[in-house]
Amino acid sequence: MASYVLRRLLGAIPLVLGVATILFFVLSLAPGDPVSLFAGPNVSPEALDAIRRNLGLDRPVGERYLRWLGALLQGDLGNSITRGQPVAQIMAEIVPNTLILASTALVLSFLVGVALGIIQAVRQYTAADSILSVIALFFYSMPAFWLALMLILFFSLFARNVWDWPFFLPASGMTSVGHSFMTPMEQLKDRVMHLILPAVSLTLVLSAGIARYMRGSMLEVVRQDYIRTARAKGLGEFRVIFRHALRNALIPIVTLVGLYLPILFSGTVYIEWVFAWPGMGKTIVDAILQRDIPVVMATSLFFAVMVVIGNLVADILYAVVDPRIRYE
Repeated sequence: MASYVLRRLLGAIPLVLGVATILFFVLSLAPGDPVSLFAGPNVSPEALDAIRRNLGLDRPVGERYLRWLGALLQGDLGNSITRGQPVAQIMAEIVPNTLILASTALVLSFLVGVALGIIQAVRQYTAADSILSVIALFFYSMPAFWLALMLILFFSLFARNVWDWPFFLPASGMTSVGHSFMTPMEQLKDRVMHLILPAVSLTLVLSAGIARYMRGSMLEVVRQDYIRTARAKGLGEFRVIFRHALRNALIPIVTLVGLYLPILFSGTVYIEWVFAWPGMGKTIVDAILQRDIPVVMATSLFFAVMVVIGNLVADILYAVVDPRIRYE
């Protein structure tokens, strides 16, 4: 297993560099000038030219690429054009925020999706199965950003200003004003309150698809001969489902963990923008609008690495769940 993981990681290096190369040339050849952000009535053309030279934007694209690639191989992601900070410092600040949101949504999505799929399979063709199928299809076909806006509308705006509920959820940011003056328990509660709506927005969309996969997988497993044998021995239905059927039904589901990682991170782009969550998604949108190429390159490269890691995690989990799979 260790040698297989090492080979996959080594094979992923040229793939990530290839993605980074394509991104660099696409962004470099895109219309628009990042220096135009500094333009103003009091800024002379000579000053703009000096800024362009300092940023290295006056050099040919090929030369800029070689300089950027050399710096990347040394771990230097460059400096942000708009913030004036090292990109590595910006990434260190925002990546943990995105990981908190994405990991919370991933865990909740699989817990909810697997539970709903089991209920649908066990109660096949009943009213519960039909209702849950309609609900799952409803959320599966719903854009995540639209769902996020509806959650803000009902559980934040209407709950506070129209319905006058004693309990409403924050609609933006990661913490409240005065967070630093709260006690540790109050700070934890404040962060959890701000996390609920973004995490639920992602969870509802992702868990709907997982529930459909789980239902089909469980229905296929419960029709197997060994499940009939377990029931014939007099084992209880709970033990048959959770002791004998669930492990085998999870074999195709665990591969979704790796496949859902890139989907999840792409989904956070919209969710973080809607909720003003200070993470990768909001940062990359701001950087694109401001043509901050070093930040766009770094965040895009991070997403590419997550895709590679996601596929590797899916392969490893597949071998963990299914003992028949061996990677030599």
